Amino acid sequence: MNRNDTADYKELIVQAVEKDPGFLRLTLSGPTDTTRTDCTKISFRPVMIRNDRRIQALYEKPTQNAVANLEARELRACLQKTLALPFSRLHLQQQTGDVHIRITRKGKVLMSRSAPSRPGTEPAAMTHDRVRRYALEEGRPNVFLQAIGIQNEKGQVLPSMRNKFRQVNGFIELLAPLFADQTDRSLFLVDCGCGSAWLTFSLYHYLHHLRGLPARVEGVDLKSDVIAKCQALRDRLGWSDLAFEAAAIADYQPRAEPDLVLSLHACDTATDEAIARGILWNSRGIVAAPCCQHELHRQLSAPLFAPLLRHGILRERLADLLTDTLRTLVLRIMGYRVQAMEFVAPDATPKNLMIRAERGLPPGDDGAVKEYLDLKRYWQIEPAIESMLGERFTRFLAGR
Repeated sequence: MNRNDTADYKELIVQAVEKDPGFLRLTLSGPTDTTRTDCTKISFRPVMIRNDRRIQALYEKPTQNAVANLEARELRACLQKTLALPFSRLHLQQQTGDVHIRITRKGKVLMSRSAPSRPGTEPAAMTHDRVRRYALEEGRPNVFLQAIGIQNEKGQVLPSMRNKFRQVNGFIELLAPLFADQTDRSLFLVDCGCGSAWLTFSLYHYLHHLRGLPARVEGVDLKSDVIAKCQALRDRLGWSDLAFEAAAIADYQPRAEPDLVLSLHACDTATDEAIARGILWNSRGIVAAPCCQHELHRQLSAPLFAPLLRHGILRERLADLLTDTLRTLVLRIMGYRVQAMEFVAPDATPKNLMIRAERGLPPGDDGAVKEYLDLKRYWQIEPAIESMLGERFTRFLAGR
């Protein structure tokens, strides 16, 4: 990428946000250098505040988000400063269409265009305190949402299914950045421990019907009766690129290297198995929303923490945090960029942690190896994921 390339895409974005009356949203995601920004995502959108059009900037951070409502005189400087930050993915949404930009590790700019992902949206109608818009819209009849019992025939979300509706949309919103640079390349996704597969059906629907991306999704679960229900729903919807197999995660063999491996609320070490399989299959992305975690609960032993460990609920919460911390370190050691974040609001589901990982770093990071071994030695534990990965992982620990 030369300097003119850089200026071209940045000026295109600045002009769109500043001057295009059809500008809807700009999203920057995929930070590549956390020493230069503490934001996981930054987005810009037009808002109306007391009949005055502003551009609202939302800075999403692991601890606390920040919002700024920008006037015209300060917008360009803010945009230029933001575009200089190390984000690898940019998504510009306009009424006329979308622009997808990905910046490679070597600095090459890859740009593509697609049909508008938010057709019919009117920028001038956006208010400061607007009703939240979802990927799967409320109030519009959706055959899929009706089939799984979230909507009635008029497209209204049933009161008893409100949390499930928010969970499905939160899931899509967190995964959408992984597909920001996709155009027409066929995707292959595997859902390990898919269960009833509501969220997997939702992702397929988002990719196929809302983004227009070709994708094949395969769900794997040990329970044959659950798989039969998933197959029946698939057939009823007529979604031919969905497949389901009754098998243990360790026994399943994917048809190709997956673009994404999912593990959503798989119990205990089934989440570890899914993460390990994703690594061994060389999956480009791995997303896990852990459920119950008992393995380390039985192993924890540290005299200093005896007052905490004697209380069951406190011991359980500590084991949960430690288990997920070790999973993030394993992924980092194996060459993945990792984020741990809220799945949805805690009042929607108590199991609201999501680990999102994307391959792209050199494996064997010394700092991550040291942190992993220090935790193991202090707590005197043997995480199951080590044996699941075998020599491909333990060779990084040898001699440390």
